[in-house]
Amino acid sequence: MREETDGPTAPTDWRYLLTTRGTVGLALAVAVLSIATAFFNIGTGAVTAQGAPYVPDAVQEAAGFTGALTGFVIVASVLALRRGLRAGWWATLLLMPLTAAQGFLQSSPYSAPLIALSLLAIPVLLLTRERFDASLSLATTQLAAGAALVAVQAYGTLGSYHLREHFDGIDTILDAFYFTLITSSTVGYGDITPNSASTQGLLFTMSVLVLGVASFGIAIGALVGPAIQARISKTLGKMTDSQLQTLDDHILVLGHGDLTESIIDELADAGTPFAVVSRDLDVGESLSLDESVPVLSANPSDEAPLERARIDRALAIVVATDDDATDALAILTARELRPEARIVAAATDRENVKKLKRAGADSVISPSQLGGHLLVKSALDGDSTAIVDRILRDE
Repeated sequence: MREETDGPTAPTDWRYLLTTRGTVGLALAVAVLSIATAFFNIGTGAVTAQGAPYVPDAVQEAAGFTGALTGFVIVASVLALRRGLRAGWWATLLLMPLTAAQGFLQSSPYSAPLIALSLLAIPVLLLTRERFDASLSLATTQLAAGAALVAVQAYGTLGSYHLREHFDGIDTILDAFYFTLITSSTVGYGDITPNSASTQGLLFTMSVLVLGVASFGIAIGALVGPAIQARISKTLGKMTDSQLQTLDDHILVLGHGDLTESIIDELADAGTPFAVVSRDLDVGESLSLDESVPVLSANPSDEAPLERARIDRALAIVVATDDDATDALAILTARELRPEARIVAAATDRENVKKLKRAGADSVISPSQLGGHLLVKSALDGDSTAIVDRILRDE
């Protein structure tokens, strides 16, 4: 039998408590405060620098306006953090000092909490670094869409600046970028227009309009496509990669049997995050559609699906199929991949309780044995508490 340790050390406890959700929530709070501070300063005009003698005037004037932009960028990085992406972790870590500096340059009731939370988020991110280890994998269509969008914006900006003599209102490179953006997005305020007598200006504007609309359409399609794919995957009873990446401190239920429905109900009522790995596609589709249960349709005794279900972050593992041989294989695989996790199994035949324990389960319960004792005890005196305690106690 495996020896149990007294418990994790203090540093491990802190890293365990500072989970993905806490880090994501803290970063989101910084983003909200950054946006709120910027809007307050823009609305009241109270943008002043506390370190005015040491800060250029241009930086002081821009402090209130860049804060909102930084806040929205942090929101995007928080979405990446929620998926466990290392790129999101780096982006958030680099943005926190910038947000703290912007808070220092602004004088408003929100500046102090913005600075405090921004500085607090830095050590929290460093402590939880290992929880954000997923690599950013983009499909070919997504890369092509991003490249097309950037290329069209560069083409429009450089081209309109080069042809600025053929336009009314383009004097700087910023004017050229502004013209390209509002033209390709079909906003078109009309404040910058090509000279009506300039054939070059008219033809160039039409090219920017056509290419810009196409690039924006491709980009939107690349973003909507994964969402549609996620919906189809859910219909087929499969978890998407983004859902799998967010699993943390969860209960992993391996297999599907007569007890699975009760297990799912108990976990859902307790508010405990969990995921089910079942090789039965019909079961996966039924659970996903009827009960919105996160299901990964795969063999629970294979290593690959368990790694995808983030067994390395699982708090505990429940093995409960209707076949003890399948349970034993799943227990062996789970114990190898997650040695420190608690594994609980249900034995269909009471004779296999010891075998499942030898396979690596910490606790094995025989539903038939438990049910028999409870029925007899309830029939005799109506008190089944002692029987439950004896059955659940590790002997």
